[in-house]
Amino acid sequence: MKKNEVVAAIIMYQDQILCMQRDKGKYEYISYKYEFPGGKVEPGESNAQALQRELREEMALEVDIKDEDYYMSVEHEYPDFKITMHSFICKVDSQEFTRKEHIDHKWLTRKELMTLDWAAADVPIVHKLQEDGDELN
Repeated sequence: MKKNEVVAAIIMYQDQILCMQRDKGKYEYISYKYEFPGGKVEPGESNAQALQRELREEMALEVDIKDEDYYMSVEHEYPDFKITMHSFICKVDSQEFTRKEHIDHKWLTRKELMTLDWAAADVPIVHKLQEDGDELN
């Protein structure tokens, strides 16, 4: 089974978190699910570098990400592949970005996050964000 190393951005603007909806894809079980934006780590990239590149490619968003912005990692096995997803807190000064690959997005508070249908690998991050409450603001 293929194993991917991926990164995800928990993009925060004031007390809201950006939730991105995937388009229909190769795998039905993640099509149209919400996720934190990001993608695969390429050879030679650090996790922070990979996330900066992915946000630039997917959203035309420039975010300075440092190792200390690391939030948590999730190991998840989907039916066709496994991922290790490293997430980072990314605070932004504006809600402006260009949605290039996703079909929808929502800015939600922590309490509202579970109103969405999340990709399974993202659910542990959502739970931890809700448990951590206002500590991240």
